[in-house]
Amino acid sequence: MSEQDKVFIFDTTLRDGEQSPGATMSHAEKLEIAGLLDEMGVDIIEAGFPIASEGDFAAVKAISEQAKNSVICGLARANFKDIDRCWEAVKHAKRPRIHTFIGTSPLHRAIPNLNMDEMAERIHETVTHARNLCDNVQWSPMDATRTEEDYLCRTVEIAIKAGATTINIPDTVGYTAPRESAALISMLLERVPGADEIIFATHCHNDLGMATANSLAAVEAGARQVECTINGLGERAGNTALEEVVMALKVRNDIMPFQTGIDSTKLMNISRRVASVSGFPVQFNKAIVGKNAFAHESGIHQDGMLKNAETFEIMRPEDVGLQATNIVLGKHSGRAALRSKLAELGFELGDNQLKDVFVRFKTLADQKKEVYDDDLIALMQSGDAEADHIRLTALKVSCGMGLEKSAEMTLEIGGEETSVRATGDGPVDAAFNAVKALFPHQARLQVYQVAAVTEGTDAQATVSVRLEEDGKIATGQSADVDTVVASVKAYVDALNRLVVRREKSGGDTPEVSYKDVS
Repeated sequence: MSEQDKVFIFDTTLRDGEQSPGATMSHAEKLEIAGLLDEMGVDIIEAGFPIASEGDFAAVKAISEQAKNSVICGLARANFKDIDRCWEAVKHAKRPRIHTFIGTSPLHRAIPNLNMDEMAERIHETVTHARNLCDNVQWSPMDATRTEEDYLCRTVEIAIKAGATTINIPDTVGYTAPRESAALISMLLERVPGADEIIFATHCHNDLGMATANSLAAVEAGARQVECTINGLGERAGNTALEEVVMALKVRNDIMPFQTGIDSTKLMNISRRVASVSGFPVQFNKAIVGKNAFAHESGIHQDGMLKNAETFEIMRPEDVGLQATNIVLGKHSGRAALRSKLAELGFELGDNQLKDVFVRFKTLADQKKEVYDDDLIALMQSGDAEADHIRLTALKVSCGMGLEKSAEMTLEIGGEETSVRATGDGPVDAAFNAVKALFPHQARLQVYQVAAVTEGTDAQATVSVRLEEDGKIATGQSADVDTVVASVKAYVDALNRLVVRREKSGGDTPEVSYKDVS
């Protein structure tokens, strides 16, 4: 690709991203992330702020020594000490860069108490010093978007004449809007002598939620370097997110005919790793790399996705490193998605079967935020009872420290409802005693087993029960977010199977021995 067509990606996750309060990374973690960025095709990695600490210096130096392809950049304030320290760290790189900056807006000029002329002289001296050390120098007028245009043009011209090869225009406080961002780059290209011989960069913060939009507007106006971070990490509300820029340019190449050298299939992997080492989890609805970016729960969306993925997705999950779209089953899902998911799990259902399962699925979905594959398997396994001679219709249990454990239960037996209150050593024991009181039997409980089949506090419990009657074994299973309810349904399921076996053998209702569960 030509220089005019390419947008250089400058990743500052290890510098600006690490400045997010609480996002400090270890030496080993910085080297790991730098290696992933280098492998992914990031053009410039801002590895850190060498003067900030011995640890930062060591990390920038080590990253410089290990980098295979990327330019390795260090940050320095506008003084010789910072610049010298930066050069000592990055000079080991195959392709080093010094990035020096100073605040040029009225608010920032007041901090070092410099007037316009004094600051202009400092810019000339420090950029010249950096260029004498390194032939790749970047200069930034911090808070450029709140700097007077005439003075901004003056300082940019000074930096170019002093040897800067890249001029970065930072929206340091996330104050600008896309139209202003584009106009600023256009103005500098038109007014500053030598502007056409260097690369303009854009560095946008996300305080008003417009960082990516501002960066892309700057690119359309002529900027050819975007400064960004993985997952949008950075000071306050963060920075332009690398993944958003890369995929926006890829998906909307029709209106933004520019390219990057990024291997987008590695985006998801590095996003998750940065989230892990920084301690900043990615919000679920984060563009491109959020958990829900390729997830669909709405029945209308799911039906459209099953017919043609392009109906509701503008990019392929494979393009960012995912294997497939995630059809999430929940209370908004429809029959098409349920049938498709069950087919994936090996359950081929006819229309009538699907209708019955869909009703039970909706009941479960009303109780859980998300229905997982294991939930569906448990649902299918709990719905294949051989008979419904006995059916649980109501259950209320009471338990707690120092309280009597009791169960109030209603069973429908042979089409007639009957109720009882029973006590026991625990809620399950009390509930099983209630079943025995309503449906007297001598069945012996051999196995009672509970397993949580999905994650979270709203996980479904799958309960397995095994009963023995005169040498005959019957098992029952049920799943529910309420463990006691699942236990009773599994117990009743096993009893129903015993009833069916007795009827098939010409006998009456089973009479077997029972062992209490505590």
